[in-house]
Amino acid sequence: MTGANIIELDKVSVFQNENLILANVSLTIQTGEFLYLIGKTGSGKSSLLKTIYAELPVRSGAAMVAGFNLQTLRTREVPFLRRKLGIVFQDFQLLMDRSVNENLFFVMRSTGWKDKRQMQKRLLEVLAKVNLGNKGSKMPHQLSGGEQQRVAIARALVNDPEVILADEPTGNLDPESSEGIISLLMDISKTGRAVVMATHNYTFFNKYPARTLICENGKVIPF
Repeated sequence: MTGANIIELDKVSVFQNENLILANVSLTIQTGEFLYLIGKTGSGKSSLLKTIYAELPVRSGAAMVAGFNLQTLRTREVPFLRRKLGIVFQDFQLLMDRSVNENLFFVMRSTGWKDKRQMQKRLLEVLAKVNLGNKGSKMPHQLSGGEQQRVAIARALVNDPEVILADEPTGNLDPESSEGIISLLMDISKTGRAVVMATHNYTFFNKYPARTLICENGKVIPF
């Protein structure tokens, strides 16, 4: 179920400080599309994702993400862009001093949710979506790595984003947990969200094929 373009980059150069990481990146990603972004460590995968979620500025070229023009995006507009994006990291980045439920409520409160009943309803929806409906009261350390990453995905889904950006989401997981995470992200893409997954693990590609781009030699090209 792909549709309109949700991400459009045209001749974008990606910089970290003054270092050119990727040159002339042109790509379009549609709603409902699943895309692998592969390449060795240090090849620019994370930098490209950071450009998409406006952690790194667009200095040249044109970039539209979820209706936002990244070239003209002001600092105060960045939170509004990020509400349309769900970001999943390799190291989960959960708050270890509070329960799964409180991790999700924290995100909701910090992005403007006020209504307690609506918050509870959304919490139950996203935990059910990642098959953790009965784990809300657990602390992160009581969960397996795969379950912690599912919490991170639930957190990314809280604001019903149009795009999920997953940066090496299986990097800290065993093969079985990894497969569960890929399958979950694929299912999420089928609900009409674009999913971009950066990875250097190519073992999933036969079972979970999707369009694949590779970062190498400072370029992003079809694999």
